[in-house]
Amino acid sequence: MSQAHDAADEDPYRWLEEVTGPAALDWVRDRNAETAGELTDGIRFRDLRTEIREVLDADDRIPFVRRRGSYLYNFWQDADHPRGLWRRTTLAEYRRARPDWEILLDVDALAGQEGESWVWQGAAVLRSGGYRLALVELSRGGADASVVREFDIQQRRFVEEGFQLPEAKTDVGWIDADRIYAGTDFGPGSLTSSGYPRVVKQWRRGTPLSEATVVYEGKPEDVAVHAFHDPTEGFERDFVVRSTDFYHSEWWLRTGSGDLVRIAAPEDASVDVHREWLLLRTRSPWTVGGASYPAGALLAARFDAFLAGHRELTVLFEPDAHTSLSYHAWTRQHLILNMLRDVRSQLAVLTPAGGEWPRAALAGAGEFAQTDIVDTDPDDSDEYMLVSGGFIQPATLRHGYIGGEAETLKQAPAFFDATGLAVQQFFATSADGTRVPYFVVGSGHPGSGPTLLTGYGGFEVSLTPSYSGIIGRGWLARGGTYVVANLRGGGEYGPEWHQSATKEHRHRVYEDFAAVATDLVSRGITTRDRLGIEGGSNGGLLMGVMLTRYPQLFGAIVSQVPLLDMRRYHELLAGASWMAEYGDPREEAEWDYLRPFSPYHNVSAGQHYPPVLFITSTRDDRVHPGHARKMVARLRERGHDVSYYENVEGGHGAAADNAQLAFKWALALEFLWQKLAG
Repeated sequence: MSQAHDAADEDPYRWLEEVTGPAALDWVRDRNAETAGELTDGIRFRDLRTEIREVLDADDRIPFVRRRGSYLYNFWQDADHPRGLWRRTTLAEYRRARPDWEILLDVDALAGQEGESWVWQGAAVLRSGGYRLALVELSRGGADASVVREFDIQQRRFVEEGFQLPEAKTDVGWIDADRIYAGTDFGPGSLTSSGYPRVVKQWRRGTPLSEATVVYEGKPEDVAVHAFHDPTEGFERDFVVRSTDFYHSEWWLRTGSGDLVRIAAPEDASVDVHREWLLLRTRSPWTVGGASYPAGALLAARFDAFLAGHRELTVLFEPDAHTSLSYHAWTRQHLILNMLRDVRSQLAVLTPAGGEWPRAALAGAGEFAQTDIVDTDPDDSDEYMLVSGGFIQPATLRHGYIGGEAETLKQAPAFFDATGLAVQQFFATSADGTRVPYFVVGSGHPGSGPTLLTGYGGFEVSLTPSYSGIIGRGWLARGGTYVVANLRGGGEYGPEWHQSATKEHRHRVYEDFAAVATDLVSRGITTRDRLGIEGGSNGGLLMGVMLTRYPQLFGAIVSQVPLLDMRRYHELLAGASWMAEYGDPREEAEWDYLRPFSPYHNVSAGQHYPPVLFITSTRDDRVHPGHARKMVARLRERGHDVSYYENVEGGHGAAADNAQLAFKWALALEFLWQKLAG
């Protein structure tokens, strides 16, 4: 081991990685008390928390739904139901201002009955049998790990002696009423090094889990394995997916005899099967069948023909310098494409017919900064629902059928007065000359208030214009300016935009963000002392790098649920699954480029840092709270201005209900306002 590794392993704060260790929790309680004492006693904090809570609990929010058969399902949280209600209604009822909802499961009542801090994690509803059965997932305190229980929707109760699985990072799905696929913690050796299922089994009703049949077993270094059943009538199929890393996977068709037939798609391509069609979305250039296709293309083939070795592919989308494919969604007979052109959405409908895929506009999309498909009915109809809005435009929900007109179903309330506010898009020039887009939301009057800049820059995630009542009330309405940076590492310009900033090129993410910060000051939009930044998860790592590498650019920083120790991140919870993004610190050459952007290893006693607040959760079982704990301890040791708050619940979102979420955001915004505006 090199001297660099030896130095990196000299970690006096490893004891803070003991999530519920008594000494660690005592340290957390002390830090929480300090931060609460500094930030929560004033009128402004109380007003912030109240106004944010009103946004989160508002009765006139849009209750977004998913169709399952003749019902529309929704999960709803408000002041009276902080843990939430799982409920359903019909489309006719949903059109009304106040629909009549059928309550299926009251999570607050369940938590009270069982003495558990249950947080809803979702439900898989069985299509056959009239959508009567569901596999409900509940977590303790909002962790990724969940328990699974079979639920009878018609009877509105859990099924005695039904399918049940104990707490784990479980993946389950229906095959039919008597069989499910289950990937879970079956005992020693059944999980990957990332903590996800390595083994997937077929489990029959009425038999013990120990007798479930192994369908597929991956390798310990894989990210996860997954199996699922496609119940589409006339196209029933079963698939197994082995994710070898975050961006590579193997797809297999599981035959009726249980044999696995490999689908010869590129391992880094996204795969989708709908009825007779196979769609492939490339992440890297691909030459096959005498033709070449670029990264970011969407290709179509007939599934059976492709499986038989034929390679007649139709290009449905090809990117250009300004446009990428964000995602696609099927209806029964049509394909909807959602594209981004300079981070503004464009939608189109493609219809397979006679070997061609003619394209048309989608009714109801309109001229908005962002429009998203929120639901379709790929099994039975060409129904769709879409939501449109922007930074200062509350969401509008529309419903339609392909080929017809779209009707407005719901209009979200305006949570803040947008009079005098404008949205502008600018481009900063990064260190290597790349143009980096960013949005500025504000009054356009320099000096009117502090500026809050956010970014993410990772995992091909795009930050698109969206309406936030929290930012609106908590920042814009108080005279602040809000900025969203679209950094490399994201998906705004397709997979090449992402891949250009992974592993040894990771520095480009941070150079991009620094370029945006510098550009904001150069344009006179803000000053260094009035520029604050905030980000979470991978964005929390971004904040840590800004603190340690570019401290001269900022007046204050908030880092939420962050990665910060890049020497040990692969050993903490799900960290090993992200090595395809960041690199493997066990490899000398990769640690050489990881170390410069490992915030925990770059804290200097002699450097002046802006004040920083770290927020995380004890129950975050995705990004270990030890990252933030150790960073704060090291900053304190070296005399820096650092604050810390750890919520005991909340998982990776650091909040398990609206009250906790309002507190967390009020804490972050009050901290920034104090440090930037006084």
